[in-house]
Amino acid sequence: MRTEIQSILNKLGIKADNAAFSTGSVWGGDANAKSLESYSPVDGKIIASAKVATAEDYELIVKKSQEAFKHWRTIPAPKRGEIVRQFGDALRANKDALGTLVSYEMGKSLQEGFGEVQEMIDICDFAVGLSRQLYGLTMHSERPNHRMYEQWHPLGPVGIISAFNFPVAVWSWNTALALVCGNVCIWKPSEKTPLTAVSCQHIIAQVFKDNNIPEGVCNLIIGDKEVGEWMTNDVRVPLISATGSTRMGKAVAAAVGARLGKSLLELGGNNAIIISADADLDMSLIGAVFGAVGTAGQRCTSTRRLIIHEDVYDAFAAKLVKAYGQIRIGDPLDQNNHVGPLIDTDAVANYLNSIEKCKAEGGNFLVEGGVLEGADYASGCYVRPCIAEVENDFKIVQHETFAPILYLIKYKTLDEAIALQNGVPQGLSSAIMTLNLREAEQFLSSTGSDCGIANVNIGTSGAEIGGAFGGEKETGGGRESGSDAWRAYMRRQTNTINYSNTLPLAQGIKFDL
Repeated sequence: MRTEIQSILNKLGIKADNAAFSTGSVWGGDANAKSLESYSPVDGKIIASAKVATAEDYELIVKKSQEAFKHWRTIPAPKRGEIVRQFGDALRANKDALGTLVSYEMGKSLQEGFGEVQEMIDICDFAVGLSRQLYGLTMHSERPNHRMYEQWHPLGPVGIISAFNFPVAVWSWNTALALVCGNVCIWKPSEKTPLTAVSCQHIIAQVFKDNNIPEGVCNLIIGDKEVGEWMTNDVRVPLISATGSTRMGKAVAAAVGARLGKSLLELGGNNAIIISADADLDMSLIGAVFGAVGTAGQRCTSTRRLIIHEDVYDAFAAKLVKAYGQIRIGDPLDQNNHVGPLIDTDAVANYLNSIEKCKAEGGNFLVEGGVLEGADYASGCYVRPCIAEVENDFKIVQHETFAPILYLIKYKTLDEAIALQNGVPQGLSSAIMTLNLREAEQFLSSTGSDCGIANVNIGTSGAEIGGAFGGEKETGGGRESGSDAWRAYMRRQTNTINYSNTLPLAQGIKFDL
């Protein structure tokens, strides 16, 4: 292991052989339990091992969370917000260390690792303000001397299942809001990135300890698919917030729906940028290239398709090819590099398989893909970002490949471009590059993009926490982060108060005794 990573692990409270699940501030795990080893895709080396929770461990965590909920929900929301504020400050103090670990364990660039921790800090700031704004409506009653209003109450334990590509940020989106709403949390991180999760648990557990908050408010459980199944089938966990593939989301939705629980799903994306004939091509190039190759194409908001007007198609394709020739691929901790590795060799195999399928369907590659070899790429996880000319109805184009493969599609009219943009099963993020006001407004209208996110003159990738994040269709329909996404973590209650000396019934019904 690299010496700077060992130093970071020590700073974050992780020893290479003792990472485990947590029931708050107490670390546990049966000594005989299986270990989950975390390998870095950067160099293929093992970082540390985490103990896998047993069914008995899970039962302990759920019971502790239920007990903690009884106390946590009674703390006034602004006071809960104050604790979240302290968590944000603790993240600020650990930003460099945690961001570096994110980069090393997941493989994204160091700048993106720092950005992910900044996103955690930002959602804490948002949640602090929100803790004084959990508003309900008031309504006029049809009955005299009656008052109606609604209020929002916490749900209880919130189950959070997160993915490897944003190993800590998406957890924080859920946790910061769930906490100020009065819930407690049970987090199952990706088995591919357990150490960043353990680090976050150390940080937040210390904040709770400093505030004399009982154990069980924030809980971490390390494990594989089986742990997720325990959570999704558990009636004691009223809300499951799951981030991952559409296939996984359908399984979660079915399990949670069968018990009439609540699910918040953030699933696949097949995001497109429309490049208009009226686009600023130089600005468009930045958005397209970062969207396609950032995080090695492993964002749910990564740009998969470019839908380019025929009048600028050749010129923009030439710009793309030239830009791809300047992309530096290598160790993500070296800030001179733009792109790091894919998460593991399975992801590499999926990337290569997708390229072959694209070629078999008639795709024409302007920039060829492939696996990089040599001492600097010894992990076997480094690949070349590639570009292919395709048709939108290719089966592989309809599918989300979590890798840096960019598809180019030509269009004539804006109506055609919007139909192509919408003509995939997923509906997460979308964008149009245009200086034409009419085109921009049409794209944002009810007849335009069918995605949960629609941008003008910025790319598909990189969302601010102030807006609700999520998508439609096979993206799952969930909303996280900003705006009124907090309501997903609460139950609505309508209240009517009669302050008269009679009991009139609604709808004028008479019931005299």
